[in-house]
Amino acid sequence: MRAADPASSLVVTDITVGGMTCAACVRRVEKKLGKLEGVTATVNLATGMARVSHPVAVAPGDLVTAVEQAGYQAALPVSEKDEAAEEADGTASEEDRHELRRLLVTALLAVPVLVLSMVPALQFRNWQWLCFVLAAPVAVWSAWPFHIRALRGLRHSTATMDTLVSLGVVASFAWSVYALFLGGAGEPGMRMSFSVLPSASEGMAHLYLEAAVSVPLFVLAGRFLERRARRGTGAALRALAELAAKKVSVRDEHGERSVPIEQLRVGQVFVVRPGERVATDGRVAQGSSAVDLSMVTGESAPVEVSPGSALVGGAVNAGGLLLVEATAIGADTQLARITRLVTEAQAGKARAQRLADAVAGVFVPVVLTLAVAVLGFWVGAGADPQAALTACVAVLVVACPCALGLATPTALMAATGRGAQLGVLVSGPQTLEAIQHVDTVVLDKTGTLTSGHMTVARVAAVSGALGQEELVRLAGAVEQGSEHPIGRAIVAHAICTSGDEPLPDVTDFTAVPGRGVTGRVDGRSVEVDVPDGELPPVLAEALAAAEGEAYTSVLVRVDGRAEALIAVGDLLRPGSYRAVDRLRRLGIRPVLATGDREAPARAVASALGIDEVHARCSPEGKADLVRRLREEGWRVAVVGDGVNDAAALAGADLGIAMGSGTDVAIGAADLTLVRGDIEALADAVRLARRTLGTIRANLVWAFGYNVVTVPLAMVGLLNPMVAAAAMSASSVLVVANSLRLRAWQPPSGTGGVRESGMRSGKGGVR
Repeated sequence: MRAADPASSLVVTDITVGGMTCAACVRRVEKKLGKLEGVTATVNLATGMARVSHPVAVAPGDLVTAVEQAGYQAALPVSEKDEAAEEADGTASEEDRHELRRLLVTALLAVPVLVLSMVPALQFRNWQWLCFVLAAPVAVWSAWPFHIRALRGLRHSTATMDTLVSLGVVASFAWSVYALFLGGAGEPGMRMSFSVLPSASEGMAHLYLEAAVSVPLFVLAGRFLERRARRGTGAALRALAELAAKKVSVRDEHGERSVPIEQLRVGQVFVVRPGERVATDGRVAQGSSAVDLSMVTGESAPVEVSPGSALVGGAVNAGGLLLVEATAIGADTQLARITRLVTEAQAGKARAQRLADAVAGVFVPVVLTLAVAVLGFWVGAGADPQAALTACVAVLVVACPCALGLATPTALMAATGRGAQLGVLVSGPQTLEAIQHVDTVVLDKTGTLTSGHMTVARVAAVSGALGQEELVRLAGAVEQGSEHPIGRAIVAHAICTSGDEPLPDVTDFTAVPGRGVTGRVDGRSVEVDVPDGELPPVLAEALAAAEGEAYTSVLVRVDGRAEALIAVGDLLRPGSYRAVDRLRRLGIRPVLATGDREAPARAVASALGIDEVHARCSPEGKADLVRRLREEGWRVAVVGDGVNDAAALAGADLGIAMGSGTDVAIGAADLTLVRGDIEALADAVRLARRTLGTIRANLVWAFGYNVVTVPLAMVGLLNPMVAAAAMSASSVLVVANSLRLRAWQPPSGTGGVRESGMRSGKGGVR
């Protein structure tokens, strides 16, 4: 994938990197790419991807060459969709089958060696030579990938986990060869006892064939399980890719025909039969049905659609036959944007992981130094050479930077995938870190706490030359250029009242943030904005009555004179009270900030139990409110859905956009609630806290494991075979702990929840 960075002249390119086995590899690739002028890179061990930001002058081929020069394989992925499809179709599993065959052959050869070495009663005459014959292929062929990668690293003056494994196998097998041919261990009738703790020699050189076979066996088994588990963390992303249709039934003047999805164009009509997936984003042209959006937006209940309803690609038609007009295709669809957001989130790194990668960069050289120092110390202290070798090999084998490299990315992959299933999209680990610290959330009203589906409740007009119907027609005409829910409600009402007559065109249209819209219609200057100043008695009475019923009102001025007042109503979202209540239980203070007048704003706040209300807030006022709260020491999140919320979203510690909102709001936000349900915010907070807790546990285990096991190996208290098993288990445990996030479920609800169906609206901020 290659995309321009809108914040600069840089280009972002994704590169698939092969051959990485630990955090030291990650550090090596990042440093190699970083040596190119103007290039910065973030490498993810779990996904095997490098996200590179570079000047246009640096070609993607140069990036691939740089990675290859570091000793790894590199390629430019064809597309995100093709990558995921290959995995889903099993193409990527060929490597798994190859590794499984290597593991099975290794197990068949290694198990007899382990049994004979550990059970003296089974040791027959010349058993050691049979073990040698079985161990030789394991030490050479089974461990060949480790040897090759170690040599490749040596050529590039670097050391990785493969270096440690390769040295451990070579040292164990080489000593065993010496013992068999020169040290007396090859004598017929030789017996060897096994102990978890190293022991001194018994008049002959000790065999380490069990270590030579157990290290490749346990490491191969651990990496196979780890790879399978890591692929599980990306299951949600592959599930999203599988939702994309490959064929679509197009209906036009030539009839109905099936074509590849790539040939579908915006404006074409396609057929969605019961049980089929919607091929791409569109609008229902004919038919009515219920659609299942659970796999796309996390919306659990089916949604009823009819002519004019918007549809999301990937949704399942659960009812009747639908004819749908395509409104977006390819990378412009909501499904593609969701997939892109999840992919980008998984490419990031938390602060803790950057520390872990920095440690891993020097980890392997330090371990090699320790192993040599341990060998020299034991030999210099007059200890048995075999005990010295045992301690040296155990240090090489037990050290594990793999877990350090997997601690964050596996948890992040599992969490972002689970979040996507729940309708929560995060932009990266920085967002997760910000969520856990938020203690104040500033909530918009219309489209956030309310449904945003407004309707005109009543119209009051001043007696004069222009009648009420004409005033509604003029207001509807000028509102045709507005994206605001009030504008859409007035347009719909105007079309309904005008019958078959189309609304007139508007010229000189202007939208004033925080106020309303103006334009010229049929030669008249028409303004639809916030009621302000002195009003004619009939309109003042209508305004007071509307506010008493929690309606929102807008004033229609024609040629500068106040002519009509239009009252618009809205409904609170069904889950708004429960969402606010859950946020409060999580220790987050809710604040309502709206451009509406005081009375309707207070009515909504009272219904939801919100104590702090800021009414008549312009976009600048919302941004100022956020700034003041931050200056007071609060960690502020802002939830909004419109253009007017973009400044506040961008200025907050955490910007949260409703998925049903405008592209501007979503672009300015750090987190998007895809299903447009404010309840998902509480789910996002809980998921973030659980994810960061998992990452911390992984890192504590990764660091703690090495802090405990390496000293034990240095003082000779770890057998190399036990060390190999422990090292392999460490990475598997980290990944398994991260996989628990895939099954995380938000709480079903809390007691004492009440819902309100009161009308509400939004008249100020547009």
